[in-house]
Amino acid sequence: MRILVIEDEEKLRRVIELQLSGEDHDVVTAGTAEEGMRKLEGVDLILTDLKLPGMDGLSLLEKLTREDASVPVVVMTAFGNVETAVEAMKRGAVDFLQKPFSLDHLSTVVGKALEVRRLRSENQRLKEELDERYTFGNLIGRSPGMREVFNLIERVAPSRATVLLCGESGVGKDMVARAIHFNSPRRNQPLVKINCGALPENLMESELFGYEKGAFTGATIAKPGKFEQADTGTVFLDEIGDVPMAVQVKLLRVLQERELERLGSNRTKQIDVRVIAATNVDLRAALEGGRFREDLYYRLNVMPINIPPLRDRKEDIPALALHFLAKYGDGTQRITPSGLERLLSYEWPGNVRELENVMERSLLLASHEQLDAGDIRIDMGPKARAPHVEPGFLPTGMTLDEYEQSLLKEALKRANGNKSQAARILGITRNALRYRLSQIGIEDKDGE
Repeated sequence: MRILVIEDEEKLRRVIELQLSGEDHDVVTAGTAEEGMRKLEGVDLILTDLKLPGMDGLSLLEKLTREDASVPVVVMTAFGNVETAVEAMKRGAVDFLQKPFSLDHLSTVVGKALEVRRLRSENQRLKEELDERYTFGNLIGRSPGMREVFNLIERVAPSRATVLLCGESGVGKDMVARAIHFNSPRRNQPLVKINCGALPENLMESELFGYEKGAFTGATIAKPGKFEQADTGTVFLDEIGDVPMAVQVKLLRVLQERELERLGSNRTKQIDVRVIAATNVDLRAALEGGRFREDLYYRLNVMPINIPPLRDRKEDIPALALHFLAKYGDGTQRITPSGLERLLSYEWPGNVRELENVMERSLLLASHEQLDAGDIRIDMGPKARAPHVEPGFLPTGMTLDEYEQSLLKEALKRANGNKSQAARILGITRNALRYRLSQIGIEDKDGE
């Protein structure tokens, strides 16, 4: 946590800084209220003396609560000034420290204040998520494909069944996951999203299942994993196809036994979570290729929901366009029939996410209130320009495997050997690139 300490006595300020830094907090210090006001960004807790040069502690407290009431303030006061400390708490301070105080007492008070901060943040998060009301009304579509998705959400949401969302990138799998969670009995419990494709392989296990102090170099404190954080709620495992085989075994145990062990621990912890997984790759092909466990696949595939790409449900485009028009516009803009025709004539390789991006950009650059075809700013990238191909399109004398190898090597060359960048060039995940490279005998020496 980031803690701001405002204390004009330099020695005491330094002692407090050393104590809290030793507890793995990020400590920022100031000698005056005015200096402290300039260091508020990103602060989780403020520890301030009441008697300060210039602006006093009570005036500072009033200003702080006006700036951001979610950040708790602990005040420090000299012996005999308890009445002032009580007045400070009436004005919004969460606790006070009477000087002189022990370092143990300091740690205890700071710990309680940070728990207040956590609870305030959690309440605000829940309020924001509930305000967004992830109901079926937030999933827009009248096409047969989307009506089938809505029907499956309505049937599966009240249960605790594991759901596997399938569909291309950008179709709205995260929105479907939220709709399932917020229409379930767990709606008031945490929804924890985990992007498996963004987690480095060597950190995935500790992020998912947590770790104990000393489990590895740098593990100075115990930390619960994402599954523990989601206890009694829902875990959304996005890009589940990128989970390495070693972690798949432990994930299978969580699904089967509803229990886990933190890294570095031999104690089993029971958890109650609902799992929703999502993938934009063919898990059956990964299963047949030996990259995905068969038993895990069937555990995840209890209730599959296939979300169709936007090009297969073009009748939904006008309603989606109007939704994004209302979201990013000021209420005065309109889209003309020619503008809608422009949207309907495009194939949308990036799906709903790309449509949202285009509508936001078009509104920003529009010089008038009517969005005509010429105002629709579609980025005609390589995916959009790719022509339909016929048999015989490969270079003469080259097989598909040889052509794929040449593409992989060219991407690595353009990325100067950086595999993450090469994966982005090819439009695949880093793990998928590493697998393909291993198939053609290129070792992953640096892991970049």
